[in-house]
Amino acid sequence: MSRALPKYNKRRVAFIGGAAAVALSGTVIAGFALAGETSRNGGTNARTLAGPGTISCPDVRSKLPAVPATARAEVDRNLALLDTQIQEANKRLVDTVGQGGPNFVQNAILGPLKDKRVATVNRMATAIGRTAARPQGLEALAPCTLNAGGNAAAATPKATPTKQAGGNAGTSGNAGNSGNTNAVGTISCPDVRSKLPAVPATARAEVDRNLALLDTQIQEANKRLVDTVGQGGPNFVQNAILGPLKDKRVAAIDRIAISIGRTAAKAQGLNSLAACTLTK
Repeated sequence: MSRALPKYNKRRVAFIGGAAAVALSGTVIAGFALAGETSRNGGTNARTLAGPGTISCPDVRSKLPAVPATARAEVDRNLALLDTQIQEANKRLVDTVGQGGPNFVQNAILGPLKDKRVATVNRMATAIGRTAARPQGLEALAPCTLNAGGNAAAATPKATPTKQAGGNAGTSGNAGNSGNTNAVGTISCPDVRSKLPAVPATARAEVDRNLALLDTQIQEANKRLVDTVGQGGPNFVQNAILGPLKDKRVAAIDRIAISIGRTAAKAQGLNSLAACTLTK
């Protein structure tokens, strides 16, 4: 018995040692599993940590012709607005990392930014054109690009929302579609045609073209409303559909006012008709 006890103790020691080794190896394995979690989840976490990137836009100031003294204040104000628009877009890029579908950045940030820049450069061109030759081609400077520093995370699709009983999947997440269980609704915009003054014959073709464009913009927005049900966060409809639509309408309305103003009094206050709403 005195010789058997050491054997038992050795087995016990071996067992305890083995358990400790298993526990230790389990910790190591768990550590590796945690370390590998980001790489398995791919790109979302890794790209989010890498940063959203920055937005770059063509320089407008250097492309302007000589600015008359009478237009200097308005041109400077709109040049400053262009800078503000880029800053706001970069902030939104950071704030919305991981949101939306594969085209979120284009639809909710770059697209609206382009529309705002179109309206802004048009105002500068109009200001210069009042007392000098109106600069042409400035709208080509409106589109901006994303210098990707990892913003693919913002374009990574989220998990498919659970379908709600009796309706569309995930629509409760959209501000505009909140509680929408039967239909996405429609977008309604103020009528511009009825608010126009008498249109000179020389401006009729351009005015009609932009009035038709306003109708097309609403149709496209309604189609996008249907196509994106369930996408984005609580402000998706406002940010990705109604906001960009307003900016496009501002640009089209500005062109209408400018064309009338070439041979008659420029129509005032039309931009108040740009904002649209979602109706059920």
